[in-house]
Amino acid sequence: MATIVLQTRDLTKRFGSVTAVNQVNLVVYAGEVFGFLGPNGAGKTTTIGMILGLIHPTAGQIEIFGQQVTPHHNAALRRVGALVGSPALIPYLSGRDNLRLLARLYPELPPQRVDEVLALVGLSEAADRKFKAYSTGMKQRLGLAAALLHKPALVVLDEPTNGLDPAGMREMRQFIRALADEGVTVFLSSHLLHEVEQVCDRVAVLNRGQIVTMGRVDELLKGSHEVVKVRVPEPKAAADVLAMLPDVTRVETNGRFVQVHGVSGEQVLSHLTHHGIVPGELRVERSDLEDLFLELTKS
Repeated sequence: MATIVLQTRDLTKRFGSVTAVNQVNLVVYAGEVFGFLGPNGAGKTTTIGMILGLIHPTAGQIEIFGQQVTPHHNAALRRVGALVGSPALIPYLSGRDNLRLLARLYPELPPQRVDEVLALVGLSEAADRKFKAYSTGMKQRLGLAAALLHKPALVVLDEPTNGLDPAGMREMRQFIRALADEGVTVFLSSHLLHEVEQVCDRVAVLNRGQIVTMGRVDELLKGSHEVVKVRVPEPKAAADVLAMLPDVTRVETNGRFVQVHGVSGEQVLSHLTHHGIVPGELRVERSDLEDLFLELTKS
C-alpha cells in the first residue's frame, strides 16, 4: 500500500464572512507528482499557506509524514522544501552565497551540497553573479535550488516555471519528473494545464475553495471526456436534437460542425439517425485537461 506523505481533512479557512477554503480533503502519496489546479481566487495559495504552517486553519487538520502540522507544531516541515511565489533572497549576494547562507540552517549538510543543487538547476556558470542581476527565470531556478538544498522528501512548488522560456519550461518538467523518479514527492500548483497533464500522476481541481475532482490524470481523461464532432447540414437543428441525449454535458456549434461532450460517437450517430439526421462526417477526439478544467470550473 502506498505511503501517504500529505493529507488534509476538512481543511477550512475563513477570512471574516468569506470562506476561502472549504473542507478540502487531499491525499498525496510518496513518490508522485501531484498537481493542484484552480482558477485565480480558487484558494490554492491559501491552501498551500496552511500546508506549510504559514496560515492557521479555521478548521480541519493537516498531516505531513503522519505528523500534524500547525503554525505552532511544524517539526514535519523540516523534511519539506518549498518554492512559493518569487524567491525572497538577498539581492547583493551571489547565488552561491545565498545558498551558503541558507545551508547554515542545516549543519548536517556537506559543503559540496551548494554546488550540487546549483548544477541541478543549471546555474553553475552564473553562481557567482549577484542575485539582483539574475533574470526572472534564473531567480526561479535559484529559489528551486534553495528548496532542494536540504534534500527534502516533499517539495511544494507554486508556479515553478514562471519566467522561464519554452526550453527552460521543458527542462523544469523533466527535472520535476526526475525528482519523483528518485522518490521525492512533488506537490505542484500550476495554471499551465498542458504542463500539469504532461508531468503529474494525479491532480486535484479546486474551484471557489472546494475540490471539484481528484484522481489520476489518465483516469480523469477517460471515456466521458471524449469530444464527438459531427458535420451536418443544419448544425443548429442537430445541436437541439443532441442536447436531449442522456449524459450529454455540453453541445456546441462551430460552423458546419457540432461538438458533443460526455457521450460516445456511437451514441451520437445512433441518436442522430433515429431523428432522421445523417452526418456527413463524424470523428472522436479525446479532450485534454484544459477541457476538463474548464468544464469543472465554469460558473
